[in-house]
Amino acid sequence: TNKSASVWGTTMATWQYSKRVQIPWRAMVPGVAAGLVGSFIGAWAVTQMSPDFLRKVLPLVLVAVLAYTLAKKDLGLQHAPRFRGRTERLIVGTIGLVIGLYDGFFGPGTGSFFAIGFVALAGFGMARATAHTKLLNFTSNIASLLFFALGGKVVWSVGFCMALGQFIGARFGSKL
Repeated sequence: TNKSASVWGTTMATWQYSKRVQIPWRAMVPGVAAGLVGSFIGAWAVTQMSPDFLRKVLPLVLVAVLAYTLAKKDLGLQHAPRFRGRTERLIVGTIGLVIGLYDGFFGPGTGSFFAIGFVALAGFGMARATAHTKLLNFTSNIASLLFFALGGKVVWSVGFCMALGQFIGARFGSKL
């Protein structure tokens, strides 16, 4: 149900960012494909086991991401891509697969993990990393939603109410 709302927020944010930040679509295709696969597998996995372990570990992971972000004062200030061509597509695909799998299985912090991956691994500036993040987060949300909808796990009436809030928040937030 949460994914049905998240799809709308990431759709609006992706659209808004893509109007302002040039997205290298050729490099993003492997990330989109890998994110779809990873998220679908993660969604399947969460139906097979309990995410309790991640619930316990997640606060520590988020604190580690916060510490890393605070320690790197210049994190994402410069846009200096480290890779081109096949290597860039491989890096973007790896980010999409790993974080997509996490998003399908659990979800909280996915956008931050995508952004940190693009900044730390690929050398993107924060604006470009955020635009890429929105696209891959949209992709992983769609895959998870599809899996859960096919399994009858979505309460659509609640999801649509949440979607309205996501849509409005993303519309205004992506313009800041």
